[in-house]
Amino acid sequence: MLRLAQNTNAVPAAMVMTAAAAETVKLSEAVGIYLRLKGQGRPVTFHRAAERSCGYVIDVCGDKDITAYTKADAKAFRDDLIKRGLAGSSMTRVFGTVRSVINFAAAEIGIDITNPFGRVYYDRNAGVEDREPLPLDVIRTLQSECRKLDDDLRWLVALVSDTGMRLAEAAGLLREDLKLDDPIPNVVVREHPWRRLKTAGSNRKVPLVGAALWAAQRVHDSVKDSEFAFPRYNKDDQTNANSASAALNKWMKPYVSEKGTMHSFRHSMRDRLRAVECPADIVDLNRPGFTGEFLVQ
Repeated sequence: MLRLAQNTNAVPAAMVMTAAAAETVKLSEAVGIYLRLKGQGRPVTFHRAAERSCGYVIDVCGDKDITAYTKADAKAFRDDLIKRGLAGSSMTRVFGTVRSVINFAAAEIGIDITNPFGRVYYDRNAGVEDREPLPLDVIRTLQSECRKLDDDLRWLVALVSDTGMRLAEAAGLLREDLKLDDPIPNVVVREHPWRRLKTAGSNRKVPLVGAALWAAQRVHDSVKDSEFAFPRYNKDDQTNANSASAALNKWMKPYVSEKGTMHSFRHSMRDRLRAVECPADIVDLNRPGFTGEFLVQ
């Protein structure tokens, strides 16, 4: 609960409340406001990100009123994140979360502030490794191994390998998202309560061809007791994409280079789409959509 300080000066009540709120809303309270109003229906990772990111600020700078943080605090926070070994991309996410919490709480209690956690310099590329696409012969080898082992883990690999889907997108699919009876078989990538999409533009249909079509057919024929295509990774209220990534990257390791991962299939899809002269807007977005006439090799 926000505390309003006593003020005996003859000023309008609205001004008293605004000033008092600005003096008493600490960052920890701002997190509570943010999660109470914006966190409904959001996955546990959303809550953890807000609590963890603002917890870092409190560890370094203290639990201050949100109007009391300075640019010096923001720089000290940046330096601490660097010491923690966070990559530039991770720092961007943390700073973004802190800014969102402070801005939302300030708007909610009716104050205007200049957020000191904005426009803080750091190397956005620090610690970020380039992901390598997988050569086509490696993709074919992996797909062949998937057919030999023929289990749910390998169906997931095969599905990603010939669609360019993000692993989390594939792992969180329902069986009904696999449209095998359509004139051109396809998978519907849409947001679900247990698996959100990275961007609004990620909603799409992707043709099922090659190993991806085989995988979808195996899911359709084999998974009968669950609405999920991959129930192993959907036992709770959130798709466990991290577990899938760890298991599948470990399995792939003997076949790929040091930087090769499940995400490399997505990079490879860009090259494969370019090779068949797929429209540039689809290639640049790196999200192969429903075209039908552009079936990659």
